[in-house]
Amino acid sequence: MLRKILVAFDGSQQSYKAFDFALEMTKLCPGAAPEIMVLSVAQPPEPADIVEVDAIIYSATQHYEELFKDLKEKAKERNLEIKTEVVVGHPADQIVRYAKDNNCDMVIVGQTGKSRIENWLLGSVSKRVSTYSPCTVTIVK
Repeated sequence: MLRKILVAFDGSQQSYKAFDFALEMTKLCPGAAPEIMVLSVAQPPEPADIVEVDAIIYSATQHYEELFKDLKEKAKERNLEIKTEVVVGHPADQIVRYAKDNNCDMVIVGQTGKSRIENWLLGSVSKRVSTYSPCTVTIVK
């Protein structure tokens, strides 16, 4: 039984699909609908300059808060409420940490297309989350 679903959200088309999938998953749960948490990660530049980091984090937070309005409206249409949060760090690490700290039953992430070379050099957020997550991970294409 699902009680808590974490959706990794970066504003991409795939993350919107992941959110829609989470909404659909609530239909499969008899009784009380699971809590949906939407997490976005602001990634500071490397190397970090304190002035730049503060500005980037503020800008990213404002950007995601605007996007969250649409998600909250979509959820409200289905009589659901969602929790949203923006954290700072490496996306995969923060998603895994959040899932663990909040005892999530499932993490839903969108798969963003990268070339083979980019994937080899940088790794994939969805791949890292699926490898290290403390719970079930669903990757939405």
